[in-house]
Amino acid sequence: MGYQLIEHIEVGSGGVASIEFTGIPQDGVDLVLKLSSRFSAAQYRPLVYLNNETGMVYSRIGLLGNGSTVSNTSSSYTGWLVGSVSTDTANTFGNSQLYISNYSSLGMKTISTEGVQENNATDAEQALFAISRDSGPVTQINLTPTSGNFVQYSTASLYKITAD
Repeated sequence: MGYQLIEHIEVGSGGVASIEFTGIPQDGVDLVLKLSSRFSAAQYRPLVYLNNETGMVYSRIGLLGNGSTVSNTSSSYTGWLVGSVSTDTANTFGNSQLYISNYSSLGMKTISTEGVQENNATDAEQALFAISRDSGPVTQINLTPTSGNFVQYSTASLYKITAD
């Protein structure tokens, strides 16, 4: 098994409203998205849309921590990743990973995410989510903050995992 970079995106001056990967090649086994992000507003979870399914809501189960409490969650929501926000410590970026198994096939796919909001304070979210999706191959991934933009120097790297 090997990682092969499909695309790396770094946000430039002025920020962007979304980060999008299109035309994802279908010759891999799994997909991995690594995100280092900061947002211009106070919302720290970008929405994740697969194949431009903006109306689709996925069921998730997860664990959340915020520096003082830990809780489990089971809900329908497309905010699976975590980043740092405008009120967090200056120049810090949250980090997340999204893993999609069996992305190029028809049928059920399991998706797992992990992420942390970086902040030099008591309150900073850590999250683990598991999601399932029953549909066709993943050919596009869109990340969109619920408010504000991705700020300059946010990065997203998409990899395919190959069988060789």
